[in-house]
Amino acid sequence: MAKTGTTTQGLRAAIERSGYYPALVAEAVEAAVGGEPVASYLVHQETTFDSNEVRRHVTVLVLTDNRFIVSHTDEQNADTSSPSPYATTSTESVKLDRISSVVVSRVVANPEKYVPGTLPREVVLTIGWGAVSRIDLEPAACGDPNCEADHGYTGNSTADDLSLRVSEAGDGPDTVRQTLAFAQSLSEATAAIAATGR
Repeated sequence: MAKTGTTTQGLRAAIERSGYYPALVAEAVEAAVGGEPVASYLVHQETTFDSNEVRRHVTVLVLTDNRFIVSHTDEQNADTSSPSPYATTSTESVKLDRISSVVVSRVVANPEKYVPGTLPREVVLTIGWGAVSRIDLEPAACGDPNCEADHGYTGNSTADDLSLRVSEAGDGPDTVRQTLAFAQSLSEATAAIAATGR
């Protein structure tokens, strides 16, 4: 389930409609937003299956005039560290001028018949601001198949701050539409910041 909009009251209502620990999620998000007006938001809940357990997760993305705020809330079953189930909520506030990339990947069925405006069947929104990077390394080699020398390692560093996947089949067409709308608002905000040099 995803909801998007442009008001603080709408954000609170979307968090409550998600039904996922709304008091906990709303308090964390509202504390991070502070008194700033909300320009756009996206609330996305997903369910994952981990072995024999079902886990829920909610991501709340908020855009203000100056910041991008991301909140994650996960539930955990009782374990050795806690005798009762618990939830973990984290928020991160990122200045808009730190956002280095907004990537929207669209999966479209039958591209030869694509009509502009048709919703993709899947969207992956990836946002990078340099907080988390993933490094994939592998042994380096030379062109000589008989060479046994150590050539060190080679690899790639990839920004991996936030990646959110939604699909028409799993989340519904409204969720896909809302994710695209939030991505557009964020792209426009970062472009405006870059243009003004703030």
